Amino acid sequence: MRTARRYLAREIYRSCAVVLLALLGLFTFFALVDDLDNVGDKFSMMALLYMQALAIPTRLYDLLPIGLLIGAILALAGLAQRNELVILRVSGVSGMRLLRMLWVVTIPLMIGAGLLSEYVTPWAEIKTGEANLMFRGKAGGDRLKSGYWFKEPTANGGTRIINIAELKGDGQVAGVMLYEFQKDLTLSALSTAPFGLFAHGDLVLKDVSETRLDAEASEALANARPPKNPPATVVKLPERTVDTTLSAERLLARVLTPERMSIVTLLDYVDYLRNNQLQYGRQVVALWRKLAYPFTLLVMITIAAPIGLMQTRRGGVGAKVFVGILLGVGFFMLNQLALNVGMLGKWPPWLTALGPNLGAMALALGAMSYMEYRHTITRILQQRWPWSKSPA
Repeated sequence: MRTARRYLAREIYRSCAVVLLALLGLFTFFALVDDLDNVGDKFSMMALLYMQALAIPTRLYDLLPIGLLIGAILALAGLAQRNELVILRVSGVSGMRLLRMLWVVTIPLMIGAGLLSEYVTPWAEIKTGEANLMFRGKAGGDRLKSGYWFKEPTANGGTRIINIAELKGDGQVAGVMLYEFQKDLTLSALSTAPFGLFAHGDLVLKDVSETRLDAEASEALANARPPKNPPATVVKLPERTVDTTLSAERLLARVLTPERMSIVTLLDYVDYLRNNQLQYGRQVVALWRKLAYPFTLLVMITIAAPIGLMQTRRGGVGAKVFVGILLGVGFFMLNQLALNVGMLGKWPPWLTALGPNLGAMALALGAMSYMEYRHTITRILQQRWPWSKSPA
């Protein structure tokens, strides 16, 4: 069995590698052609190639489940055409045992997918964001027209709102505005700075213009009497250090897609959002999807098993590959639909992330069980309803 398992692994790995190389090359070529219009003085051809190279880990992350599905179908269909699967079945290997062998073969891919998801893809996404800032002057992400907005509590029990107009590399920011509120949500100060830098857990602002509002100004104006002190005073500071819970990593986390972040970074960002009473449901769902990503590969190999083990007379390799592509695309669309519907319907995060996987796994196991016991099922049906046609 060890020899058979190694042979299956070699065939599946080789087919998956060929399919993934083809898909990566195809998608990279299309993205390269689509971005050629942006090449100019500020965005050179070398910068474009560098950006496309950084996008390869992310594309591999997205295409790995579909590539495994198609590659496994190709490998199993080839074995079925050469009657090698028949030899395995005759030697006493049942369909369910063969499926367990395929699950064991998938374990190294699941470990590699976990490493890709946790280390390679987040690193590539951060480098892509920095390259976008360098070459295009923008990083994308969850950005409004006025920039990025953050909210956090202050040491005196008040609230601080931070607005950052532009992100730069190495923790640098531009166009910073600080709105500081008291406990009763009365605005107490407004600070603006053209430049800022995150260093040692603090936000260091340069050339700060701080407008301080008098605490009694609003009461005096409400009572229609002149205030004792000026309602606002403007102070110029060459530098101001702000003790903030925001960091360069959390700033980049706002730019990145939640599924592209590492689990550690995602947990830290969820904790930051929760502590500052911000919405974090999307990030929790992304965390569950990250945890379920290796399980998705197990689902793909389970779906490929009944398709690849079908007899060749019921459809050639081309038909099986076509069915595999349809199933892969359909599963991807179902995953996205479950994400959107789950967010709108406020489903539990685990159900939003695992629902499509569990449903696809149940259908695939049902199809595999039917193929394994179809003769027994046919015999039982003919005994109960002799006039019915054989479903096999």
